Amino acid sequence: MTNRVARFIGWLGLTGLSVIALQTQAQGYPIAGVDPSQRPVGAPVIETVVKPPGWYTNALTGITQPYPQSLRFLEDQGNWYTPFNRRGMPPRYDIRGWYSR
Repeated sequence: MTNRVARFIGWLGLTGLSVIALQTQAQGYPIAGVDPSQRPVGAPVIETVVKPPGWYTNALTGITQPYPQSLRFLEDQGNWYTPFNRRGMPPRYDIRGWYSR
């Protein structure tokens, strides 16, 4: 790769990042990660966690009682993604029986 091509690719990348940054600022959304120790003003905050009926039953699919102490994290599970309460690998690797339900 010649020096000229490398500079062009670098310029193209910086231009693309600049456009994305300007679009984000234009929309008025807070930019996370600019100051990791400070939460952006106006950023959304989770105030309540609602677990619908059957949430624990679903999350504990394929696990027999007595439940191990290591599953106590479910009590503190908030409104964020966790792979623990979703189907994973298909049968043969499905040790919790999600696909047989």
